[in-house]
Amino acid sequence: MGTYFIRRGLLMIPTFFGATILVFVILQLAPGGPLEQVIRQMQAGGQEAGEAGGGGSGDVAGGDIMTKDQLDKLKRFYGFDKPIIVRYLMWLGVWSREIEHRDVEFEPGVYEMRSSVGRGNYIVIKRTDQEKYSIFNDDGKTPNIEWHAHQLDTKEESDNIRATYYKTEFSGILTGNLGKSYSYVQPVTDVMKPRFKVSVFFGIIGFLLSYSVCIPLGISKALRHGSPYDFFSSALVFMGYSIPGWALGAVLLMALGGGSFWDIFPLGGFRSENWDMLPLWGKIIDQAHHAVLPIIAYSIASFATLTVLMKNSLLENLSQDYVRTAFAKGISEKRVVWLHTLRNSVIPIASMIGYAVMILIAGSYFVEVVFNIDGFGKMSYQAVLDRDYPIVMGFLVVVVLLRLVANILSDLALAMVDPRIRFR
Repeated sequence: MGTYFIRRGLLMIPTFFGATILVFVILQLAPGGPLEQVIRQMQAGGQEAGEAGGGGSGDVAGGDIMTKDQLDKLKRFYGFDKPIIVRYLMWLGVWSREIEHRDVEFEPGVYEMRSSVGRGNYIVIKRTDQEKYSIFNDDGKTPNIEWHAHQLDTKEESDNIRATYYKTEFSGILTGNLGKSYSYVQPVTDVMKPRFKVSVFFGIIGFLLSYSVCIPLGISKALRHGSPYDFFSSALVFMGYSIPGWALGAVLLMALGGGSFWDIFPLGGFRSENWDMLPLWGKIIDQAHHAVLPIIAYSIASFATLTVLMKNSLLENLSQDYVRTAFAKGISEKRVVWLHTLRNSVIPIASMIGYAVMILIAGSYFVEVVFNIDGFGKMSYQAVLDRDYPIVMGFLVVVVLLRLVANILSDLALAMVDPRIRFR
C-alpha cells in the first residue's frame, strides 16, 4: 500500500504543474488583463474630464493619460515587467520577487539619501559620480534584509537623478503565499478561507443528502423495476436532472422566496444579518432556513446519476449466476439482496465518491451567484470577471489539489467495498 501511495503522490506533481502552467499562460496572454483595465479606466476618466471641460473625446489619448514612468510602475505592480516564465517561477516561489519598493530622487550635488523602511528602521542610499548606488544601514553596515537599488531615469529636466530601491524575497505557492488580491487588496488566503468554509458547509451536506437518499431510492426502484412507482420516480428524477442547479435555484427563489408565490424561505444569503446576536438554537434554525433551497440546487444534478447508477448496478447483480444459486439454495430474498448483491452493487457508487466531493465543494459557481452566497464558487466567478489573477490561480490550486486528493479517496472507497482490488 505504501508503494502505491508514493507512486500516486509522485504522479500528482507533474499533474499539478501541468494544470497550473497551462492556466497561468492563458491568463497572462489573454487580452483585457488588469493592466489593460486600469489603462482603460484612466482613459475613460480622462475623456469624461475633457468633455466636462468643453473638449471633445478626441482630445484625450492613451499616451496623454499615462506617462512611461507610470506605465512602468503599473507593470511592476502587476508583475508584467518580466518574461512569462520568470513570472511563473516567481508565482511558484523559486524566483525572488519584488515585495516592496520606494522611489528616491537625488538633487544636484546630493550623493546620500536617508529613507525609512518601516518599524523605525532606516537605510542610506549612496551614489557615486558614476551614478551607481549602494545601500547601508544607518550605522554604515550592510542591511540584514536584501534591498537592491537601480537607476530609473538618468536625468530629468531639473538634472535630478531618480532611482528606486526595492526589497526581494522568495515567496510563492511553494512557500504558502498565494499572492495578494487585486480587488480585495488582501492576501489571497485571507480572502479564500471564510468563503471556502461556506462552500464546504453546503458541499458536505449536499454530499451526505445525495448518498443517503439516492442509494435507498435506487435499491427500491430496482426491487420494484417496471412498477408504477419505478416509472413515476424515474420521471421526477430525470425532470430534476434536466434542470441546471442554478436555474432550479432561480425558480425556487421565485416560487418560495417571496418572489411571486409564497414567502417561505429567505431571498438568498448565507445567514441573517443578526445571526451573531441569536441564541444557539436560533442560529441553528436560521442557518437551516437559509440552507434548504441552496442545498436542493447544489445536489439536484447528482440525484439522477446516483439513483440510476445504483438501480442499474443492483439489477445487473441480481441477474448474475451467484444470485440464482443463492435463491436455489433457499436463501431468502432479503438476505440475498442486502448481504450478497448490495456490496457488489455499490462498487460504481464508491468510485464516484471523490469526484462528487470535489464537484460539490468547488463546482458551485452559479448556484452561489443565484442565491447571493459569498462562497468559494462566487469568489472565483467574480475573480474571472475582474481579472483578479491571484484569486483565479489560488482557486485553481485548491481545485487541482482537491481533484488529486479526490482520486485517492475514490481508490480507498473502491478498495473497501471490492475485495478484489489490492494496492499493488
